[in-house]
This record gives sequence, structure tokens and C-alpha cells, in this order.
Amino acid sequence: MSAPDHLEWTDPDVNAAAETAAPPPAATRHPLDARAITLMVGICLIWGVQQVVMKSVALDVAPTMQLAIRFACASLFFGTLVLLREGRRAFSDGTLPSGLALGLCFAVEFIFVGEALVHTTAAHAVVFLYSAPIFTALGLQVVPEERLSRGQWLGIGVAFLGIAVAFLGYSTRPVAELILGDLLALIAGSVWGASNVVLRRTRVGHAATAKIVCYQVATAAIVLFAFSHASGESHVSLTGRAVLALMFQTLVIAIGTYQVWFWMLSHYLTSRLMLLSLLTPLFGVAAGALLLGEPVDPRFGVGALLVLTGILIVNARLLLTRSI
Repeated sequence: MSAPDHLEWTDPDVNAAAETAAPPPAATRHPLDARAITLMVGICLIWGVQQVVMKSVALDVAPTMQLAIRFACASLFFGTLVLLREGRRAFSDGTLPSGLALGLCFAVEFIFVGEALVHTTAAHAVVFLYSAPIFTALGLQVVPEERLSRGQWLGIGVAFLGIAVAFLGYSTRPVAELILGDLLALIAGSVWGASNVVLRRTRVGHAATAKIVCYQVATAAIVLFAFSHASGESHVSLTGRAVLALMFQTLVIAIGTYQVWFWMLSHYLTSRLMLLSLLTPLFGVAAGALLLGEPVDPRFGVGALLVLTGILIVNARLLLTRSI
């Protein structure tokens, strides 16, 4: 941003804003290390438990409303944090357009997942949603440090096969309906992958972590509130159990894990982190079995083993040299 052409004097504030808006140098993402892997496993474990928590109070608060409420509360926290740190000019640094695009991707992903579940099974939705690491890797092939070798692509393929083995199974739903739901879940996975590319390759990726999360949760809250009311999925009954679930989702998921996740995306290779996210549905099934007594198909163990094998293939060099 610069001063209007008809002004001949120099405004220090305007010049400062212009310097702030200039594209920052590309940040180097680091290979995964022990800290990154430990944090990512912890995040996936928490995200897996989140699925059980949302399911347990779905009759009290519609899932879409649960998401909208937690994102709204988180946006107040992160918005206040950003304003305290950066002042009134916090969102005039050139990150607003790409930040809104990032937030819109975030919201659309959840909407497509929700619609997919109307037509297909939860297991099918998981499989196609977690195609996201593939879309992320494809979108980042133009970034030299993110580019995967043939062996690493093989690892991603093995890991995705593991998700398919663990979750795909027989369904009594009509084939046409299943295909529609699977397609919607696949679109959700591609949008998730696209959001990672936006974060990696646009100006918002250079913003402070709190601002990145603020863009995501604030935009998602607005879109999901509107969608939940338009779709008639807006019922809320604040029972004690529902309040505890919403507090967990807001404080632990939206404020805690998102801040760590986006900090990691700003410091480590995105394609490698996304591969580790495949642990989330596995932890979700395990949490459902332990906390809700849900049955586990024997194929789940085979699929989990394939996922771990794929992760090890992609990160083989880390095991040999402690550096990818």
C-alpha cells in the first residue's frame, strides 16, 4: 500500500505499512525431528478423541453447531491476542486475502465432510477425507524441499492403502448414494490439501501463528453458523455434558492443538506432517472402542500396520541419519 498519487509529502505510517505488506522472504521448513513426530502423534491422539466427544453429544448439539460454537469462541481468543500484539493495523499487512481464502477452505472442508456423511458411511468418509496428504504433496511438488522421491510416493501409497483396508467395508446403502458421498468426502480431502498449499505458498503462511489460526476459525465460524441455520442443523441443548464437550473442543482442540499444528506447518515440511495426520482416524477408532465400546473389525490391525509402514518408508532417512 502506498500514498495516493496526488500527495507529494511522505507519510511515515504509510511507508511503514508498505514495507510490512512487502512479500517476506520464503521461510525454510525443516525436516521432521523427534520433537515434531512427538507433537504430531499427540495432536493426532487428541483429534481422534475429539471425534468420540463430538459423537457423544450429537443429540444435544448438532455437530455443525458444535464446530461453529468452538470456532467462534476460539476466534474471540485469537482475535484479541492478535490485536494486543499487533494493534489496529494487525490485518493490514497484506495477509487478509490469503487468510480469508485459507479460512474459507477450512470451512468448506467441514461442510463437505458433513454432507458426505449424509450419503455414505463414516468409514468411507474417513478414507476419502484422508486423501488430503496426497493432494497436499501434489500441490507442493513445485516446492523443491517439499518434493517427494519415488520411494516416498510409494510410502504415501502404502499408508493410504492402509486407511482403505482399515475402514472400507460392506455397506447396505445404494451404490449410487455411496458414490455421491464418497465423492463429497474426496472433495473435502482435496480442499484440505488445497488449504495446506495456500498456507505454504501465499503471504498468510508468513504470518504469526495466532493470526493464521484467527483467520481459519473466524471465517469458519461465520460460514458454519450460516450453513447450520440454512440446513436446519442448528439445535442446541446446553446440558452439562454438552458444555463440557464444547469446552474441550474450544480450549483443547481449537485453541491448543490448532496453535501447535499451524506452528508446526510454519516450521516443518508440510507433506511429511500431513502424512502423519493419517494416524488420526486410527486413534479415533481406538478411542471409540475404549470409551464407547464400539466393535473393531479385524482388518483394522492390518490397515494400521500398513499406515505405519508407509510413514516409515517416507521417513526412512530420518531413522538412518536423524534427518530427512
